[in-house]
Amino acid sequence: MSPGRIVAVCIGGGGIPKRPTEGAAVGPDGLEGDGHRYHLHGGRDRALCLLSVAEVRSMEADGVDVHGPGAFGENLLIDGLDFAQLRAGDRLRVETDEAPIELELFDVREPCATLARLDRRFPDLMVGRSGFMARVHSRGVLRPGSAIDRA
Repeated sequence: MSPGRIVAVCIGGGGIPKRPTEGAAVGPDGLEGDGHRYHLHGGRDRALCLLSVAEVRSMEADGVDVHGPGAFGENLLIDGLDFAQLRAGDRLRVETDEAPIELELFDVREPCATLARLDRRFPDLMVGRSGFMARVHSRGVLRPGSAIDRA
């Protein structure tokens, strides 16, 4: 599997959409400045939501009107990393100007009813292409353009 890159780092007050930012500090509790409306959306096991550009393009091909990075509530939009090859328990390494940041995929993201605001076919339409929830094992700053790959 070839390495990918982070296209967008997104934060928000809770719910969708999240908005792209130039970068954000990250630690075991997730991105600084990112909020969650529901207790099941977040916490140390679900500190980050990762979505691939390929999954977004697939939904666009199904007629979903995507309004840019963060539209699906993802924290990291990633290009070039084959999500079909990834499984819960896999570790990812993000290269930064400082020390690398290590992430661990906790589980497949289970799409929730909040997404129905985007398209009435959600959350069912997103099943199988909803991304991952991840734990954060080291602190640092996540920025667009950073390389990400299996650790």
